Amino acid sequence: MHNDRGENAPVLPLKRKMKRIVLIALAAMLAAVAWAVDFDRYFCDATLRLDYAFAGDVNKQEIYVDQLSRLPRWWGRRVRLDELPAAGDGTITVRDHKSGEVIYLHSFSSLFQEWLSTAEAKMVRKSMENVFLVPMPRDTVDITIELRDPHHRTTSSLTHQVNPNDILIAHRGEQNVTPYVTLQQAADTLHCIHIAYVAEGYTEAEMPQFLEHCHEAMDALFHHEPFKALRDRFNIVAVLSASHDSGVSDPGAGKWLDTALGSHFDTFYSKRYLTTLHLKQLHNVLAGIPYEHIIILANTEHYGGGGIYNSYNLSYTRGNRFRPVVVHEFGHSFAGLGDEYPYGDDDPRYFADVEPWEANLTTLCDFSSKWADMIDESTPCPTPERDQESGLANASSQEAVDSTLVTRRVGLFEGGGYLSKGVYRPVQDCRMRTNEVPEFCPVCQRAIRRLIEFYTN
Repeated sequence: MHNDRGENAPVLPLKRKMKRIVLIALAAMLAAVAWAVDFDRYFCDATLRLDYAFAGDVNKQEIYVDQLSRLPRWWGRRVRLDELPAAGDGTITVRDHKSGEVIYLHSFSSLFQEWLSTAEAKMVRKSMENVFLVPMPRDTVDITIELRDPHHRTTSSLTHQVNPNDILIAHRGEQNVTPYVTLQQAADTLHCIHIAYVAEGYTEAEMPQFLEHCHEAMDALFHHEPFKALRDRFNIVAVLSASHDSGVSDPGAGKWLDTALGSHFDTFYSKRYLTTLHLKQLHNVLAGIPYEHIIILANTEHYGGGGIYNSYNLSYTRGNRFRPVVVHEFGHSFAGLGDEYPYGDDDPRYFADVEPWEANLTTLCDFSSKWADMIDESTPCPTPERDQESGLANASSQEAVDSTLVTRRVGLFEGGGYLSKGVYRPVQDCRMRTNEVPEFCPVCQRAIRRLIEFYTN
């Protein structure tokens, strides 16, 4: 290195400069800590459950407050309260009423917003239940909930005031708690991710089978990275919510059953789409139980499932694709990952003028914010499908040991988000694309890891 100051130049000014840089960095760090929202200052160790009705059609949507409830404990994050790890299709903002300061943020997606993309939403107006959890405020707060369309424009917004001493806030979970079993305890139960497996379509006599399916689902999830490496950050319970009937409803077959959550196939007239619209009942079942993220296991051999970001994951169980499906749907419900396959080009949800908020999809509108940093300079963009094969052929012997390994060459492959053109995915195949691939791709793995660290660091 060339030194313009000469060999005998004094070093004291450099030391002073370095000391000044360190002091500035320390001051910045302390300022960031000072501005961070203090959980104990604004919240108590309890949960405020917010029940809303989302209503309308493709032309107009509205939000209504249904009911407020208090749950005994708070099982969500206690740090980074005013940050969002992913945008979602909607946002809940909690502000201190006196100062107007944002003290909690939460993002989500909903079946109602997905329904707006269907043909039915052009012909009829509907309402759907939605339930969200925020920490219980110590003082009066203003809560704003917003819904956004695929162009990221706010389509509906509601602000309402909540006084935590309101006598009409119902108290739930203090008695008659649904029986549950702890399957795995996190290393730190206050700074972890709480998952509840919920039984759907299992009778009282079938609960041993439900627990077997819970263990199978856990084994499948923690077989995948980065869940495997960060397993001790998850606390998992199994909720023994018994149903009167065994199985789940299948409207297409004229089969309607009496089950704990009223789930059914044919959601939005899509045969394999298995969901429940009874979110209030779902959260009633969970009242008093440690939970934040929900995995519903449905007692059926018919292939199907669904996952909605920060709402729930529902999967069939009695079939040979149960393991990949329950993991795939958790990619949606927990990590906010998008589907990487085309599924007909009708009713598109992604458009060229906006970048998808999902970490594993891009329209190239703002690709620098996605996985551009993970692509080798020699990789053509867009990436031809055959490039994945040539990439494997030129891989090292270690990489070629498992021909199904998807931690191969990251590129820009066209086709994803249900569209064959205009939406791109990171690799040729991934857990978010097909059931046959055994792993999440590097881009999905990075997104999941960042989310786990957001909740637990």
